[in-house]
Amino acid sequence: MQPAVHLRAAVALLGRFPALAGVDLDVSPGEIVLLRGPNGAGKTTLLRVCAGLAPVSSGEAVVLGVDLLRDRAAVRRRVGLLGHATFLYEDLTVSENVDFWARASGASLNDGRLALDRLEVAGRLHDLPVHALSSGQRRRVSFAAMVARRPELWLLDEPHAGLDPSGRDIVDGLVREAAAVGATVLFASHELDRADGVADRTVEVVGGTVVPVEVAAGAGSEPPRA
Repeated sequence: MQPAVHLRAAVALLGRFPALAGVDLDVSPGEIVLLRGPNGAGKTTLLRVCAGLAPVSSGEAVVLGVDLLRDRAAVRRRVGLLGHATFLYEDLTVSENVDFWARASGASLNDGRLALDRLEVAGRLHDLPVHALSSGQRRRVSFAAMVARRPELWLLDEPHAGLDPSGRDIVDGLVREAAAVGATVLFASHELDRADGVADRTVEVVGGTVVPVEVAAGAGSEPPRA
């Protein structure tokens, strides 16, 4: 089976700085992989590369069968990226935002409504402009907009940030459900106690490279001792 993500000696530059300095990584369809590592290690750049938003300057980079060195724009409609930015339009209402992203990906408006329900975004908020929401509410709406698109590859940068415990539990459930129906999930998190229970596998990003770590604790293994 072809990997959902295939990187070999992949290099990505920020200016002249190699944010990714020769990454080797394969992620299978339906797999949930946790990226861990310090700030500045390259986790966000790796997610942006897989989303077709950051260019690869050399090496191999194939995502969902698309060669990113030839046509990285071709993969963008098939992936969902949730990062620190919300990608929401501040003056549009909650419903208008989610409807926009659903239509942009070819999904139905009903997909948008179902996503809002799944994220437990209260109906009283649907007609409010995004700028009137709290940070936690915005995070839920942003997640709903991504879920409504039904992406084949979920790319999540600190997905639990800004959410209360209930919201974090919802996110974990959505990740597991997505993988169960064939979507692939690649996510970066510093909340390792929670993230390890969700991931099938963990890799560490160090100095722009990727190092295998362990099978996640949720799969029955114990982390290596220092």
